[in-house]
Amino acid sequence: MLEIIPNWHPILVHFTVALLAVAVILHLLAHLSLPRNLQAEWRIVARWSLWIGAGLSLVTGFTGWLAYNSVDHDELSHLAMTDHRNWAIVTLVLFVVLALWSWWNRLAKREPTKFVSAVYSMTLVVAGVLLASTAWRGGELVYRHGLGVMSLPNRSVAGSGREPVPLPAEHPGAVPERAAATTAPAHDHSTHKH
Repeated sequence: MLEIIPNWHPILVHFTVALLAVAVILHLLAHLSLPRNLQAEWRIVARWSLWIGAGLSLVTGFTGWLAYNSVDHDELSHLAMTDHRNWAIVTLVLFVVLALWSWWNRLAKREPTKFVSAVYSMTLVVAGVLLASTAWRGGELVYRHGLGVMSLPNRSVAGSGREPVPLPAEHPGAVPERAAATTAPAHDHSTHKH
């Protein structure tokens, strides 16, 4: 099985994104006018999701770096990979800082002021938006550029009399990109640094 999976990033990233998204959503929900005991429980789950998600993001980021330097790709895919990497670094750093901030406040056993709490909440929302953008870019690497997959599906079956299945009209650029990805020469790593 290990030879089928070119890297561990696709496995870990889903847990990281889910935990960090839960942290953001529950933190915001805890500020709604709900019974106090429910707010307290949501804050606890939000904190633990943030702490575990931020810790896991370090491993996920490392496996992403390994994938960035090992997955076969062409020039167009390389640009998309670099864009995803840059967004991921900013997102990772921001979530780790937020987790450390939360951990420090918890260890100090003090309640932050309303201003500090508002800054923390707004920063957490910004981190959530960055997370969504980074995840979308990662999905584009797989679904638009075909990175990390062993082969692209055959769109027509020879001798079956079936025609190739056309791509939806809302994705007009998909056919040329897919064709370019399958016919372009392998990406030369000697021309640049990763």
